[in-house]
Amino acid sequence: MSEAKSALETLMGELKRQRDELRLQMHLAGMEARAEYDRLSQKCDQLSDHYEPVTKAVSETSHNSVDALRLLADELKLGFQRVSKALTEDK
Repeated sequence: MSEAKSALETLMGELKRQRDELRLQMHLAGMEARAEYDRLSQKCDQLSDHYEPVTKAVSETSHNSVDALRLLADELKLGFQRVSKALTEDK
């Protein structure tokens, strides 16, 4: 499970980095991109809230919980990419 924990830590770091980069660009964003960012940012916070207890109990948690967190993280990653693309297209 140590490998799974490491992969989740890497993914969480990447998601937080993407979120922070997008936050810096939001002043240029249209309303649709801003709404999508707000929705994704809230989900990212929720994922972080769930991530901490899971990593503490990673040896006791089932693969299903880790897989569920990974799916949500992947959804956020794709969403952040959509927002980033929208911001690039608006320029």
